[in-house]
Amino acid sequence: MPPDPADLLAWYDRHRRRLPWRAEPGARADPYRVWLSEIMLQQTTVKAAGPYFLRFLASFPDVSKLAAAPLDDVLKLWAGLGYYSRARNLHACAKTVVERHGGRFPADEAALLALPGVGPYTAAAIAAIAFDMPATVVDGNVERVVSRLFAVEAPLPVAKPELKRLAATIAPKSRPGDFAQATMDLGATICTPRKPACALCPWDDACLARAGGAPESYPRKAPKGVRPTRYGVAFVAERADGAVLLRDRPAKGLLGGMAETPTGRWAADVDIAAPLEALSAEAPFKASWRRVPGVATHVFTHFALELAVLTATAPLATNAPAGARWVPADKLGGEALPTVFRKALAHALGDRLGPRA
Repeated sequence: MPPDPADLLAWYDRHRRRLPWRAEPGARADPYRVWLSEIMLQQTTVKAAGPYFLRFLASFPDVSKLAAAPLDDVLKLWAGLGYYSRARNLHACAKTVVERHGGRFPADEAALLALPGVGPYTAAAIAAIAFDMPATVVDGNVERVVSRLFAVEAPLPVAKPELKRLAATIAPKSRPGDFAQATMDLGATICTPRKPACALCPWDDACLARAGGAPESYPRKAPKGVRPTRYGVAFVAERADGAVLLRDRPAKGLLGGMAETPTGRWAADVDIAAPLEALSAEAPFKASWRRVPGVATHVFTHFALELAVLTATAPLATNAPAGARWVPADKLGGEALPTVFRKALAHALGDRLGPRA
């Protein structure tokens, strides 16, 4: 028999997760909170995004406050959450909402889709959850639920259009916001990637993958390609007073606008086992550079990175090179440093790096 939306909504009413961005039962969801949470949750877990959401809400309680903030402040709060184009789009979107919509998110899926950084999923989520409009909301959790319900054989990402079509066939006309959140919660808590708790699922009897005895094999996935590895050198320079040399990356491109320890190029042909003289060729200034044993490693979406880390100590009177700045050690935690550069600093400084602000 087909899955009954009423069964899922009844389950949701009993097991609804209390998340910081959700309205209390019976209350209307705040479009700003829904939008902010959905942007943060793109390719990020609830556990990781939750503290960032609360920090953002404390600093920017509404879209107008976020739009008025300097981009650098937004990037600093975002540091460590990854996928930094989201932070730049977040700021651009807030400014657009203020400038074009008077500080109110439009209650229209097409208008939402026109906002910077808002794709089909986010637009549908805001429309359904914040405005209770009929919209098909399909994230990774929903894709997994639907692929198992209908035993979709096509692998991801080829199956995405079919999964969205099937999701629309089971969506009810009433309570679209609750249904969207219920389906996402089902995928996050019951219909999990491994060891799904099928016996607790409100759609257990309707699930074709469960009937076939292999729910974990859905969604089907195309074979993964090999992730290439790039190599580079990070330069951690300390001044005699403990200040550390940082600079800002170009506004566009990978980690755009974020702070970094000076680095050379990242490429497959960089030899990080080369002699010290060769490794220090791209150093920000001449000094007695020393190599820290081992490497700092980080994995991006499309490549892995291994950084040799070189350190040097500069006299107190040393001026920062053009485009760089000396940052006091106790201020490092407040810099917009992506995880990869925090790893490089931790590799060189150890406990002296201190906690993130």
